[in-house]
Amino acid sequence: MDALRPYAAAFSSRFLLMMQYRAAALAGFFTQCWFGAVHVMVLAAFYLGAPEAAAESPLSLSQAITYTWLAQGLLAVLPWVGDPEIADGVRTGAISYDRLRPVDAYTLWYVRAAGWMTARLIPRVALMILAAGIVLPLIGQDQWAWQPPASLSAALLFTLSETLAIALACAIIMLINIVVVATLNARGVNILMQPLVVIFTGNLLPLSLYPDAMRVALLVQPFAGTLDIPNRIYFAALAGQMAWLGISLQVFWTVLFIAVGRWWLGRVMARLEVQGG
Repeated sequence: MDALRPYAAAFSSRFLLMMQYRAAALAGFFTQCWFGAVHVMVLAAFYLGAPEAAAESPLSLSQAITYTWLAQGLLAVLPWVGDPEIADGVRTGAISYDRLRPVDAYTLWYVRAAGWMTARLIPRVALMILAAGIVLPLIGQDQWAWQPPASLSAALLFTLSETLAIALACAIIMLINIVVVATLNARGVNILMQPLVVIFTGNLLPLSLYPDAMRVALLVQPFAGTLDIPNRIYFAALAGQMAWLGISLQVFWTVLFIAVGRWWLGRVMARLEVQGG
């Protein structure tokens, strides 16, 4: 237990620090409500304007709307950019302190990223549930609302899958962090990640709505595990063996990226050049 104490302290300190940014959480919530409403209107125009095509869709309009609100509520889970604390440490030279700490650098950075991510996630998803899941039905707009899970088993599997999504996203963020340390610059990799995340997580469009020939490849690629797989499990579009297949894919990519990240960080840290000050 003593060995875990530094990592628990790193997680809790970063979590509590990020929870202080209430104005940022509110601003993010209102922004996500706007973009969520735009996505819902686009989906409604497609489903209602092309009923024959909509009838063949793997998602109903209600499921697609719920998917959209889920995507907006869980936006903080997506690995858009590397940890800004690491990028700042590279810029100032403060990253050298982590080389002197008597802890594992990879685990320390990983739990910091987890604290940073979950602290931004909790208030925004709570506000989104309140607005899209409670307020909209109360004012008679059930058809545009965030619907509850398909069943209790779907809710439990979603909870497991979303936990794995956070673990996978942190593993991807760690790879971004390592690129930042290796290149001494965060701008390039962060710009590259953003369009990849928007498209391949399902944030722009649910992955099951892409052409049939692309669906298998889109499901098995790693970014699906950060958003699309948990969302499909939520309303039982992935159920039974398919749900467990999705969860297995999340575990596979998480373990692989952690293994690669640990090996890569060791090599990068061995050749670290500190600049700034």
